[in-house]
Amino acid sequence: MDNIFFQYLEWQFIGTPRGILKGWRNCLKFNLNYWSVVALLKTFFSHWHRYKFSYGKGFDFKRYSEAFIFNIISRVLGAILRSFFIVFGLAVEIFIFLTGLVVILIWLFLPLILISGIVLGFKILF
Repeated sequence: MDNIFFQYLEWQFIGTPRGILKGWRNCLKFNLNYWSVVALLKTFFSHWHRYKFSYGKGFDFKRYSEAFIFNIISRVLGAILRSFFIVFGLAVEIFIFLTGLVVILIWLFLPLILISGIVLGFKILF
């Protein structure tokens, strides 16, 4: 591959797209890790910040009902907030995916855009 034209083609259509895809994949993985989507799904119905009341020893109806209601509220609050973070993280994931798709497509069609721009420029001039 001593010819500079073939080196350009290899760089334009093989080397750089490979790097773009690698960076795109890293951004997608980082986003899922940043928003902890997998961990939030695994602990979806867990207590919020592990706030929970103990039922204690013996049976006291008032203490038992207080602990039960607080623990339910803590789990519901945890599920609501986790669902917000999951949805937001997935929305950012979709945005990153679409942005990466646009970037790779623009990069692959950049030579055609450049050539058509030059031809259109000469048509406008003459």
